[in-house]
Amino acid sequence: MKQLITISQLIITAFLLNSCASSTTKVAPSQNSALNSISKSNAAIEKEGAMQKSLDSWLHDDWEPTIAKDKEIQKKYMKEEKGIESNTSATKTQESHFVDKEDKNFTLQEYVDKAAAYMRAKPNDYNSSNVHKLESMPVIGK
Repeated sequence: MKQLITISQLIITAFLLNSCASSTTKVAPSQNSALNSISKSNAAIEKEGAMQKSLDSWLHDDWEPTIAKDKEIQKKYMKEEKGIESNTSATKTQESHFVDKEDKNFTLQEYVDKAAAYMRAKPNDYNSSNVHKLESMPVIGK
């Protein structure tokens, strides 16, 4: 009986040590672009998730246009780009828009300023907030 227990412990220990020692590294995609264009079997396939798509569309459609309209943000963090000239009946006008400066580093203060500008432009009321919706649920709220 003692031999059976000793042998089973030895087998379990050997199995665990063997499984821990095995290499399970991921194969990196080839640096050869011609090979990757023919066979993508070893290339890392990365799909964008629904939350990432939603966030990207919100940033592009809502956040950036709202921030670009704020005068303080324009003055502090953006530069003006001249756009396409439009010829109306007798006058020529140049449309301009503001874009982020490329040569600046991101700071936390910049994010705080932009968030404050967004909140000024789109105030949130209590009745449409998620807090109100959760509190009105019978199980979670009051």
